[in-house]
Amino acid sequence: MALTESKMLDLGIKAPDFNLLDVITGEHLTFDSIKGINGTTVLFICNHCPYVIHVNHQLVSIANEYMKKGIGFVAISSNYAVDYPEDAPDKMAIVAKVLKYPFPYLYDESQAVAKAYDAACTPDIYVFDSEDKLYYRGRLDESRPKNDKPVDGRDLRMALELLLRKEPAFTKQYPSAGCNIKWKE
Repeated sequence: MALTESKMLDLGIKAPDFNLLDVITGEHLTFDSIKGINGTTVLFICNHCPYVIHVNHQLVSIANEYMKKGIGFVAISSNYAVDYPEDAPDKMAIVAKVLKYPFPYLYDESQAVAKAYDAACTPDIYVFDSEDKLYYRGRLDESRPKNDKPVDGRDLRMALELLLRKEPAFTKQYPSAGCNIKWKE
C-alpha cells in the first residue's frame, strides 16, 4: 500500500457525471439521481484500505447528519477487483450493510469515473455545491491510522457548514491521504 495524496482538482469545475451499479440495490445511479438540493459529497473509498477503515464510522455519521440538511452522499469504489477481490461488488454490499451506509455504494468497474474525478487515493473526498461545482476537495480531518489524532471529520464538516451557509469555501484545503487506487494494468 503506497501512501498517496489526493490531486486537488481546481475548485469550480463541474461534477463529472456517472452511471454506476449500486451494489446494494442492483440499480444504476447517476450523479443527478444522488445529488442533494444543497450540495453533494462524492467519496472514493474501498473495503480493504486501512485509511478508509479508520474513518468509516465518521463518514457514516457525517452522511447521516448532513443528508437531513439536503446534502447528497455517494461512495464509489474504483479498485480493480480481479487483483483485490475484497473490493468486489459482492463484498462491497456486505460492508455497506454491516456498516449501515446511509448512501449508495457504487462500483466503478471500468475506472472511468475515478479518472474523470482524477481520484488518486482512498478516501478521496469531493463536495459540490447546489450548481454541481466543486466546492471542497481533500481530507476528512487530520487523523490517520496510528497518529493519535481524533477522527472528528473537522475539515469536511467545516466545508459542509460553510456550503450550507452559502459562504465561500475556505481557501486552504488539505489533500486527503490514503491507499492509492488499485488500477488495472
